[in-house]
Amino acid sequence: MSQNKDKHILVLKGGWSAERKVSLDSGESCATALREIGYRVTEVDIKRDMVQLLDALDPKPDVVFNALHGRYGEDGSIPAILNILKIPYTHSGLLPSALAMDKFQAKTLLLSAGIPFPRGTVADRKALAYRLPIDPPIVVKPINEGSSVGVQIIRQNASFVDFEQWQEGQKLLVEEFIPGRELTVAVMGDKALGVTELQPKSDFYDFDAKYTYGKTIHKCPAPIDANVSAEAMKYAELAHKVLGCRGISRSDFRYNDTAGEPGKLFMLEVNTQPGMTSLSLVPEQAAMAGISFAGLVDWMVKQARFD
Repeated sequence: MSQNKDKHILVLKGGWSAERKVSLDSGESCATALREIGYRVTEVDIKRDMVQLLDALDPKPDVVFNALHGRYGEDGSIPAILNILKIPYTHSGLLPSALAMDKFQAKTLLLSAGIPFPRGTVADRKALAYRLPIDPPIVVKPINEGSSVGVQIIRQNASFVDFEQWQEGQKLLVEEFIPGRELTVAVMGDKALGVTELQPKSDFYDFDAKYTYGKTIHKCPAPIDANVSAEAMKYAELAHKVLGCRGISRSDFRYNDTAGEPGKLFMLEVNTQPGMTSLSLVPEQAAMAGISFAGLVDWMVKQARFD
């Protein structure tokens, strides 16, 4: 701990994406833990202001802890700046972040590596209003948002589609709906920590279900076939490697066991900067592996580097 006192950690949080509130919570939790283990910590609520960011980086901190979520914080924009300034930072670098944030590009790359995904295509709001490219039930979501922002499930014989939640011209990923269970796997370094099943009390695992106490049951380890659990961890590790992620990532899956176990597994997406709030899944899986929250963020700081 005495060594930590000499190190200044700058925690970037907030931002201006749809996940701003989650980022504020993540940043505060991580900053508190880092202070508890002796680091000198500064927290900055990032605005859409380059001067503010550059001022926060002068003098240079020893490490930037990137607790931003969503576009402009999780899509490689921050690593690009920190790479130029040669400031070490947590989480993945520019290219892995940009790839993972574009769900369709990441899916295309990971499909070629042998990871199964739901059948799907890309469309925009205008095209969807004219014709659905895949017969329902389908899932429609922006290709570059997280935390289930803008996700809509269109059921068979749906009488209403909420086109207003998508912006004009916004690129949308349209995929077949996979019935069954929601699973997630955190990867720390190059090793999966475990598999969690998420059981939302609402219709699906939406923003409220993710960030409201009592709205989702977390079962860790997931009560599923052992071979399927091993397969999910293998795919999460492979996705982390193929995308070039470092530090922490989290892969989300659907598991169709409606005909019984073992069922069929489908990856949905990879998160390069998963949440670090009190309800977040990575700290929960780390705890199951015997790693405290403080130990987790300390490890992330020690893994920090620039490209």
